[in-house]
Parts: sequence; structure tokens; C-alpha cells
Amino acid sequence: MDERKVVVFQVGNEEYGIPVQNVISIERLQASTLIPQMPAYMKGVVTIREELIPVIDTGIILYEKATPESEKTRMIVTKTEDLSVGLIVDDAKEIIDIPEEKIKQLNLLAYQKTSYFLGVANLDNRLLTLLDPNNLFESLEGIKEVKDHMSSLV
Repeated sequence: MDERKVVVFQVGNEEYGIPVQNVISIERLQASTLIPQMPAYMKGVVTIREELIPVIDTGIILYEKATPESEKTRMIVTKTEDLSVGLIVDDAKEIIDIPEEKIKQLNLLAYQKTSYFLGVANLDNRLLTLLDPNNLFESLEGIKEVKDHMSSLV
């Protein structure tokens, strides 16, 4: 039986999963250096393990609402095809294995706008929306400017 291992995190009242192979680490939220003229979802840059990483607020991306900081707020450092990115989330909860047969593909009209959703996992008494970080970052308005700026800092 095929299973998909995901890191489960919370944004707002919803739970999401990101494939564990895309996750570098889960960090406490730290102060980031603001960069002017960047999209609203980009909160700045931080240095993690001697790498400069852009920090992106998933609350703004998914709900157009900034993620409030609390004791549980975390940054999930993910790797995409082009760069490593820190995702600000309300809480990083656990790593779980999801049986493939529990994952349903989305057939929503809005799916073109949310091509970064891999599907929804219907688990015992919870639903998990699975995200593809590569598609998520590529779909963001202004991501080219973020990439260009990050490459100029290296």
C-alpha cells in the first residue's frame, strides 16, 4: 500500500500538508529583515544554516490575512526547484503517513487558481489539504521579483 508522508500544519482554522521531501526544517519564528518593494506576502529574509531565505506568510497567500504571531507560530523551511523558502504558519503539528486511497483529487472550478493543491486527504475526523510548494511559489504574483532579489543577495 502506497503512503504519502506529509508535514501537517495549520493556517487559520484549516489543516494542510506538505510533502516531507520538500521540508528542510521547522523553526521557531524569528525576526526577519524587511526588504522594500516586495509583495505583501513576503515578510523579509532570514539566515538559516548560513543560507539566506525569503519568508512568506501563508495566511496572506491563502486567506489574504496576515498570520498572527503566537507561541505556536512556526516557519516551515521548504525547498522548491529554485530556492529555499520559509513559510509562516500558525502551527506545525506533526508528520503523518497518508494512504494514497485516502487522497481525493480536487475537481473545483477555482482549481486553475489553486493549482498548488495536490488534493484533499479524508482522514478519520479531519480533512487535510495537500500543497505542492513548487506550484505554490510559481503561482504567486511577484515571485519573479522575489527570486531576482534573492539571487542578487547571494
